[in-house]
Amino acid sequence: MEQRDTAAVPAANYNGDNRAPLLVVDNLQAGYGRKQVVFDVDISLEPGEVLGILGHNGSGKSTTIRTIMGLGKPFGGRVRFDGRDVTGHSSRDNVRAGMAMIPSERFVFQDMSVTDNLLLGGANDPDQDRRAKRQELVMQLFPILSERAGQLAGTMSGGQQRMVSLGMALMASPKLLMLDEPSLGLAPAVVQQIFATVRHLADLDGLSVLLLEQNVGQALRIVDRCLVMRSGRVILDETREQMLARESYWDLF
Repeated sequence: MEQRDTAAVPAANYNGDNRAPLLVVDNLQAGYGRKQVVFDVDISLEPGEVLGILGHNGSGKSTTIRTIMGLGKPFGGRVRFDGRDVTGHSSRDNVRAGMAMIPSERFVFQDMSVTDNLLLGGANDPDQDRRAKRQELVMQLFPILSERAGQLAGTMSGGQQRMVSLGMALMASPKLLMLDEPSLGLAPAVVQQIFATVRHLADLDGLSVLLLEQNVGQALRIVDRCLVMRSGRVILDETREQMLARESYWDLF
């Protein structure tokens, strides 16, 4: 069983106490057009917690976070974020409230430089000094972006583009970061760097994270807790330790 690389990733700070959740999803129903693909999904996420949502393609993971983000209208249920009912709010409103999402595809503006991509990510923040400090933090987290600040994002490798995407999301100073399949198509070393950065931000900056993954081994390196989805429903909610104690995951997928 793969263990978390504690030399590269700080210890998790989630301790299951009674802090008010940042995100509460209650009985979410969602889909596309008239087709429902998500049924009765409940999620609770605390500040600084990394929650893995595991499942194969078609399990409803992406539809769930797209609906939370406001990229699709829910068929039913409720979404509360930071103490407010945001059910059905637009993605623009949710970004302003503190949500950020990185889709599974490489989302960068290919004809713009790394720096311009980052500045665009922080465009909603009117405080220039705060944007500058956030950009400095992103460059510290991903030194390769500092080295290639003037390079067109579309000419970078897949892993580097994923770092640009993450940097753009962080420029908005989110409270909640939703990552859809961040390991998809990337070399293991790049995945480890990105995951270690996410865990670091959760521990030291209180960032809450919804991590959608098919790669169970990679996800278990950084998550505090896991939900497993199958056919649009949550079939399991366990801590990382409970998941690691399993001999096999085949029965879950």
